[in-house]
Amino acid sequence: MLSTVPERKDVPVEYTWDLSKLFENDDAWEEALRSFEEKLPQIERFKGTLGTSPEALFRCLEFMKELDMAEERLGYYAHLKTTEDAGNSTHQDRFSRYLAVSARKAALASYQIPEIQAIPDEVMQSFLSDPLIEPYRISLSKILKFKPHVLSASEERLIAMQIESRETPQKAFNALTNVDFDFGTIDTPEGFLPLTQSSFSVFMQHEDRSIRRKAYLQFYNTYNRHRNTLSALYEGNVQQDIYLARARNYSSARAMSLFPDQIPESVYDNLITVVRENLQSLHRYYGLRKKLLGLDTLRHYDVYVPLVQDIQVTYPYEKAVETVIEALEPLGREYCETLEGGLLGRWVDRYENKGKTSGAFSAGSYFGDPYILMNYKEDVLKDVFTIAHESGHSMHSYYSVRNNPFEHYSYTIFEAEVASTFNEQLLFSYFLKKADSKKMRAYLVGKEVDDIIATLFRQTMFAEFEHKTHWMVENGIPLTVDSLRATYRELLTAYFGPEMEFEDVSDLEGLRIPHFYRSFYVYKYATGLSAAIALAQRVLDGGDAEREAYMNFLKSGGSRYPLESLRLAGVDMEKPEPIQAAMNYFTRLTNELAELLGA
Repeated sequence: MLSTVPERKDVPVEYTWDLSKLFENDDAWEEALRSFEEKLPQIERFKGTLGTSPEALFRCLEFMKELDMAEERLGYYAHLKTTEDAGNSTHQDRFSRYLAVSARKAALASYQIPEIQAIPDEVMQSFLSDPLIEPYRISLSKILKFKPHVLSASEERLIAMQIESRETPQKAFNALTNVDFDFGTIDTPEGFLPLTQSSFSVFMQHEDRSIRRKAYLQFYNTYNRHRNTLSALYEGNVQQDIYLARARNYSSARAMSLFPDQIPESVYDNLITVVRENLQSLHRYYGLRKKLLGLDTLRHYDVYVPLVQDIQVTYPYEKAVETVIEALEPLGREYCETLEGGLLGRWVDRYENKGKTSGAFSAGSYFGDPYILMNYKEDVLKDVFTIAHESGHSMHSYYSVRNNPFEHYSYTIFEAEVASTFNEQLLFSYFLKKADSKKMRAYLVGKEVDDIIATLFRQTMFAEFEHKTHWMVENGIPLTVDSLRATYRELLTAYFGPEMEFEDVSDLEGLRIPHFYRSFYVYKYATGLSAAIALAQRVLDGGDAEREAYMNFLKSGGSRYPLESLRLAGVDMEKPEPIQAAMNYFTRLTNELAELLGA
């Protein structure tokens, strides 16, 4: 592992991902971009022909597939290069030029979906039965599904031209909170340390409660000084959602968001209902936390400090990979050997360098490898779980690409969150069996409890907030600083329960969540984890049939809608049982944690 944070140019090549499978070098990318741009004017030559014959439709679809494949390849390379070093202006310029050309393509092609939608039903059915169109049957069926919500060609062109401007609330929020905000420094025994978006979570885990309190108040007071701007930005985001939903004839912004994945709104409501019915388990946990920390009152800045401290582990990257592969053995030899080769090969950009994007992600496309960005630290056990998590995404991409044509290889975020957290569940089970002390077992159980709170309870609370705020605007209730804070405070009180005492600024948390600018997204984290818990237990308790059912889910790509593919894997997310099973699992874990810690 690297002992210091190096410049990108000083990172050993074997620790970096190999993007040459996308493009040999930057010059090759530039040539591909030029070729892509040169083909864009040809998009218009298909205009007015799509309903004339299966052959005419096929020619257009084939040409657009060629463009889409080139666009994806260009985009992944440009994006991944920017994540290597955000300060590299060449990378930023390349990505900006890609975005501009991509937007131009979208505007030029905006006539196609309305024209396909305008083909009479009986004519389209005859087209779909033609062998020439068979490769596009699934993608065309998905386009036809949107028929009630697609506008005229001129209206679609106007909406396509607004794509970049619709990003303004999110861009302004990111610039304000990540660049313009100055949170100051915190006086600690190690000296004055900077308080930032990244370091805030570290301070919230500090064992000194006075430091946690100082960091918490200083952090949220910064948001408080900008509360009117933040409120206006979020309201603008909600207004844009509602405008687009009404323009496209959806009953609500939430209905519009769930429609592409064919997720009934009842799935969203079911999640909230079941979690609400089980909040007493969460409240009991916070009572346990209060007791174990020896506090008279539990505060918001007390909920992240580890209950089990001083667990010292060292997992060099190679050992971490070995551990993850052993934990994933229930998925079979092919899965494990493929993954091991990728993790030890150059799928992964392993370590931190100056300017590199923080955190971790998987980026799987139809070309190249299913790349993983990491900032791996060998003394952080959670980073081993991160390898397992991102490996779940990457292997999902690996199997989707190899079992589907480009037209429908891409799976949904709803499904993606299952594959990643499924791997974490297998790793947790593996570590728990290997735990060699009561303290280590308590640490692992405590981590699992905290993860469920963060991914299931917390994301459900966020999902409920999003639903409430959009409902308010849709029903003529304005979003103001006061109404947003009041709505969020009600949720904080309900979810954290009677053990928690909040600060005056605690409800400003609702104005700082970046995911709220990708509306109705966060519920997928909660449903994904619930499905993963059920499927992991099914695979661990089962045999070849259960493993193959899960592998078929990974292979399905975008050939099915997510609820259907998950049912084939063995879990029905339209029913309350998977959510309730996850709630029961949480209760068992908190009971075990209390026993392990003598509470």
